[in-house]
Amino acid sequence: MTPSSGARLPSLCGGTVMAMSRLQRITSEADVCHGQPTVRGLRYPVQMLLELLGSGMTFEEVLGDHSDLEHEDLLAVLEFAALTVGDQRVVPLGAA
Repeated sequence: MTPSSGARLPSLCGGTVMAMSRLQRITSEADVCHGQPTVRGLRYPVQMLLELLGSGMTFEEVLGDHSDLEHEDLLAVLEFAALTVGDQRVVPLGAA
């Protein structure tokens, strides 16, 4: 999937819905966090951000604690997670 392409997302009615992808914000570089998927090459692994959100922190709380992150970054993390646990293979930019 290219950064500008839309992602096909499942709808509640069983069809798919097109949405703009934010996956270009998720990168993987060998010299950053041992190649784990991170946000924009910053040292914020996707897994850590998912754990913060999963613990009950709101977007506002996460963004308040990590001022270099943006709202769109957290949406990208959720999109990456949704695609990863689904039936689609996701390769972060830089890892291919």
